[in-house]
Amino acid sequence: MGFGAFFLLASLEGLVSAAVLALTAAGLSLVFGVMRVVNVAHGEFFMLGAVAAWFVTSLVPGPPALGFLAALAIAPCLVAGIAALADRLVLKRLNYDPDATIVATIGLLYIFQQAALSLYGPEARPVPAPFSIRVQLPWFGYSGYKLAVIAAAAVVLAALWLGLTRTRAGLVMRATQIDRETAAAFGIDTGRVYAGVFALGAGLAALAAVLVVPIQQAHYLMGHDPLLLSFITVIIGGLGSLRGTLVAALVIGLSDGIISVFFSPTLAKIIATLLVALVLVFRPQGLFGGART
Repeated sequence: MGFGAFFLLASLEGLVSAAVLALTAAGLSLVFGVMRVVNVAHGEFFMLGAVAAWFVTSLVPGPPALGFLAALAIAPCLVAGIAALADRLVLKRLNYDPDATIVATIGLLYIFQQAALSLYGPEARPVPAPFSIRVQLPWFGYSGYKLAVIAAAAVVLAALWLGLTRTRAGLVMRATQIDRETAAAFGIDTGRVYAGVFALGAGLAALAAVLVVPIQQAHYLMGHDPLLLSFITVIIGGLGSLRGTLVAALVIGLSDGIISVFFSPTLAKIIATLLVALVLVFRPQGLFGGART
């Protein structure tokens, strides 16, 4: 293959990474934007989604597509329920204090990790893809499932954008984000909003994990990289800015795919870290800092 073929392959791999990263980072950005909570356990919600997907697909009989569709419906809802329960039992009792919630979510990280190790085990286990179609491109055949991941992430992110900007629930979330006390004075149940936002953020991370686990494998330690990359994405895009998060995820995903293919994955991570440092020095609020959506 020539340069054009390698570049196309690298770009496609980068788009897959960007799609998964955008879903994961959007959940983290949403939680910080509305609740002002730095959720250090966000990567473990990603891991729980992958582990739950393995359990569901292993329990559902029939073709792989049926089990995968069941996992796609059940795993994000299950993880969202766990997150809502964690919000009620832990974060709400701390009154969402920024310092206390960081410590609390670190504790949740280890609780979820050890629970997964006890129930799931230390092995990395594959989840079969729902289909194995290959799309023939000019130079090579490419996984149809990976293209489906890109399309599915785009649909979910578009729905999230419309939900935040065009629905009453989105208006309530944005009102709570701007001024929690005023929103409560107008009759908004901010506690319910916070629980819903925390659950939605975790559900997005779990959904990203379900989509990517046929490409990777489910493992109880797989939450570290998604957490780190999500933080990098949110910092570059701007804390609380969904638009900035999506742009940053696209830039990081594409650059990671292209640089990893032509140079090395380590260099891609170094460049992403340097980009964060430059943003923090020259534009601490992020590229789209201050944007509401």
